[in-house]
Amino acid sequence: MDGKDGTPHGAAIAAEGLGVRGPRGWAFRAVDADAPPGSLVAVEGPSGSGRTCLLLTLTGRMRPSAGRAEVAGLALPRRMAAVRRVSALAHVPGVAELDGSLTVGEHLRERALLQRRFGTSPGALFRTGAEKAARESTRNEAVLTAAGLDVSALPKGAGTAVRDLGRLEALRLALALALVGAPRLVAVDDTDLKLTAAERDRVWALLRSLAGAGTTVLAVCAEAPPGDAVVVRTEQTTQRAPKGAADALAEIGRP
Repeated sequence: MDGKDGTPHGAAIAAEGLGVRGPRGWAFRAVDADAPPGSLVAVEGPSGSGRTCLLLTLTGRMRPSAGRAEVAGLALPRRMAAVRRVSALAHVPGVAELDGSLTVGEHLRERALLQRRFGTSPGALFRTGAEKAARESTRNEAVLTAAGLDVSALPKGAGTAVRDLGRLEALRLALALALVGAPRLVAVDDTDLKLTAAERDRVWALLRSLAGAGTTVLAVCAEAPPGDAVVVRTEQTTQRAPKGAADALAEIGRP
């Protein structure tokens, strides 16, 4: 989707010599990136090479220790809060993940309440309850369609618990929830974890469709897909990086 003035909706990403260092050494270092708005950016590297830390850094959730970076023209680390406002995390274990005990419908309602509280314009305060409900219903239908999740095809429809979803369906739901606030950048971790080759192909096709609609997509993977993705590689660090995103934020520091 493009902005009202015709400019691309997605966020451009630029980085040079970017790195994050914690008490146990470098999580990642010397990373360069150059991606125009609406790109599919594949963060490729082995587990433990700082892929998740790089994702969190480029979405304003982790403070860089070295190098320079800009996201949507916003310099990091100076504009970290602004970068967080234009980005969304779709699936980052320990930081942004689905609650297996909640249903699909409950997740959508929870996200709608958060959007009402933190993401609406001042004019929304003057809408009636019926108007808000209608707008939320339309928005939910749009983001579910964009993420390719057919709720009616689930075993219990919107009443299906997340723990009963397949890995691919759960990933689609996480992406739909991330799209609710119309972010310029969507970041998703472990896109190829525990998926068959056919499922990985479907995931990359979905991410390409989101990027094709104008949203920049940042996706962590072990191996980037062939094609037009902008590939950013992390190398195995000589010192052990934190095991997961939650460990990384605890060790290196949440902004």
